[in-house]
Amino acid sequence: MINAFVNRHPVRAVALALCTLLLQGCSLFQSDDEKALEPAELIDFSEEMELRKVWGTSIGDGQGDDYNRLNIVVSGGRIYGAAADGTVRVVNMETGKEVWETELDDEISGGVGYGGDLVIVGTPDGDVIALDANSGSEVWRSKVASEVLSAPGADFDVVVVYALNGQITAFDSSTGELRWRQETNMPLLTLRGGAPVLMENGNAYVALANGRILAFKASNGTILWDGKIAQPQGQSDIERVVDIEGKPLVIGQTMYAVTYQGKLGAVSMGNGRSLWSRDASSYMSVAEGFGNLYVAESQGAVSAFEINGGALRWQNDQFARRQLSAPAVFSNYVAVGDFEGYVHVLSQVDGHVVGRERVDSAGLRADMLGIGDRLYVYDNDGGLTCYEPRIR
Repeated sequence: MINAFVNRHPVRAVALALCTLLLQGCSLFQSDDEKALEPAELIDFSEEMELRKVWGTSIGDGQGDDYNRLNIVVSGGRIYGAAADGTVRVVNMETGKEVWETELDDEISGGVGYGGDLVIVGTPDGDVIALDANSGSEVWRSKVASEVLSAPGADFDVVVVYALNGQITAFDSSTGELRWRQETNMPLLTLRGGAPVLMENGNAYVALANGRILAFKASNGTILWDGKIAQPQGQSDIERVVDIEGKPLVIGQTMYAVTYQGKLGAVSMGNGRSLWSRDASSYMSVAEGFGNLYVAESQGAVSAFEINGGALRWQNDQFARRQLSAPAVFSNYVAVGDFEGYVHVLSQVDGHVVGRERVDSAGLRADMLGIGDRLYVYDNDGGLTCYEPRIR
């Protein structure tokens, strides 16, 4: 299963369980049709480059046993990461050497958020914990109404948190005191997760489970605009799931996002007006490079769309049902990870596979980071590894 569904209505629990089993193909007896739904086998290719390991370290137990997606972030030459067991660790991005590490007495389910000299994580109990970005010491903790699964956003004024029940809450960055709160309408059924909150120029952008993005004035919660990426379609609740799970991508005055079984779309940062949209389905973040938007589609294709207008440039469909991670652009390449822990490196020009490296057998779920010629990979077991390309 690519992601777990969250039931918003208790009386629907049995139906949800049955639907989940059907989606997973969890039958004791496999027919030929069911075998056809197994992950695609990897295809041999002519290796043009290899990933050279620069350094490696670890962050706690990584993603833990639940379907977490705890992403790493980079700022000021440091990589900030968190693990489900409560470990928050910061390392130098050039060397991998530890800057500081904090062991919280809390399970972490959402994070990490970074901004305003704070590192922010969330817990299954709805705790929001702010740590000093330079020392790791706890600055404050506050509470929201339900589990935190997405990374909070922050600047020097406010911290904005999107909770599992759809509530958006803002806290004072210095004290953790409540600033404002906004309720949103949640579908009956959603994917288990949530997009990181994006902070830009005093505004907060929250991607919702209904295929829309809300823009707020971060200081007081005034809604600036409500933009649509996708509209729910179909008769059943499962068919109508159009969550935005990946972090919206901002380039200039345009914001790009993709929904599960919906659309890849571009909206104006000024007013939320839709600029274009194309059919796509993904529960991961979008990457950009060579004038393309790269999407790891939910069924396993890697697609490149023109950044202006969204025309499809190329598509690699070799990774069907391999539960791909978000694409990451580095050097001249675009990389995706999969559920078996392989990093697949593709050409940005036409999408053919040029390299492959197995990082961790437990799989890769968190967004990889591509910065310059380096690729940073945080695997499910907690390994954090830096790679550089080497031409064969």
